[in-house]
Amino acid sequence: MDYNKIKEAAQNYQADMTKFLREIVKFPGESCDEKAHIDRIAEEMRKLGFDKVEIDGMGNVLGYMGTGKTLIGFDAHIDTVGIGNKNNWNFDPYEGYENETEIGGRGVSDQCGGIVSAVYGAKIMKDLGLLNDKFTALVVGTVQEEDCDGLCWQYIINEDKVRPEFVVSTEPTDGGIYRGQRGRMEIRVDVKGVSCHGSAPERGDNAIYKMADILQNVRSLNENDAADDKEIKGLVKMLDEKYNKEWKEANFLGRGTVTASEIFFTSPSRCAVADSCSVSLDRRMTAGETWESCLEEIRNLPNVKKYGEDVTVSMYEYSRPSYTGLVYPIECYFPTWVIPEDHDVTKALEESYKALYGDVRIGAEETVAMRTARPLTDKWTFSTNGVSIMGRNGIPCIGFGPGAEAQAHAPNEKTWKQDLVTCAAVYAALPGAYCK
Repeated sequence: MDYNKIKEAAQNYQADMTKFLREIVKFPGESCDEKAHIDRIAEEMRKLGFDKVEIDGMGNVLGYMGTGKTLIGFDAHIDTVGIGNKNNWNFDPYEGYENETEIGGRGVSDQCGGIVSAVYGAKIMKDLGLLNDKFTALVVGTVQEEDCDGLCWQYIINEDKVRPEFVVSTEPTDGGIYRGQRGRMEIRVDVKGVSCHGSAPERGDNAIYKMADILQNVRSLNENDAADDKEIKGLVKMLDEKYNKEWKEANFLGRGTVTASEIFFTSPSRCAVADSCSVSLDRRMTAGETWESCLEEIRNLPNVKKYGEDVTVSMYEYSRPSYTGLVYPIECYFPTWVIPEDHDVTKALEESYKALYGDVRIGAEETVAMRTARPLTDKWTFSTNGVSIMGRNGIPCIGFGPGAEAQAHAPNEKTWKQDLVTCAAVYAALPGAYCK
């Protein structure tokens, strides 16, 4: 491959990519309301000469470039979170802005910039004759990720019957290559009580007090060390080979955590003892942890066992309709995944990047100091569609995408034009490096 020509082609598309991104994010596109985003992306794919463009029953858009044997996927979720308090924004989040180096607007980093670079990366493959009978590039704009990461790919794999050989997640990576992330799950704990008049609380059984005891155990699970004298050994134990055969990757990804995120109760009145109390737990999982192990961990807490049949520990289910009206229920379990550092996919992406841009991360001037201080190949802090692609389905997944993790869900969200160009070039070069 002529890497200089790839870089030149990507740079020449900077203005087109900027225009495309701004035209996507001028429409609100929160989870389950992404139709305007999807329609604009499909329009651009058709304009640029994709060989096939489809919108599936869930509302995901799939664009195919080329007709070769090996299917290589590029995933970008194109839904966004809301804008929050608009007073925290210095500009209109949908009108956005651009200057010489930046683009602002809700979703430019998280993560509509990724679909823009992937679409133009495929266009560069076509322009420069990089397509051949060895591979087909599949660029996918996915829906509902912010609500339920990975649900879209469960549908694509199981219902569309589309299974790439590997997938590049185009979530923002701050100029780096990311080979994994911690998993997460949404746990619910329900506690029963018995109400009575608040003037004589001893006649009842206060569910809030029982939950308070349980939450102290949950806090200990998150904060304790793993010393032998601890009745509740902390989640840090999973970094030790004594407790976890996957301890090396656990140390790479970071330890798991658990925290209470929501609390609910029922009571006949403010003058009565609460007869039920429930909490939601946000559980982040490292390598070696599963949904079964995490539920059992909560069920085995001393105060959960103390209150016995009055306590139920379960996992939430997601069943919200997509913008097409489709309901595709799934458990709120988002597995940890990590691709080995010596995997062929990891090596191909590193080879492509280094041939184009060298051994360190690059970026706009304001990002360079932070980026160059980090290793080129690293991992995400947050969760991505990789939880389904690789976590549930075993399809190798790796990350490289425009923008910054810290811009995700933040007011005054922005991305950098240089990142759009860099990622488009790397995407264009990757299939050839993998299939050579």
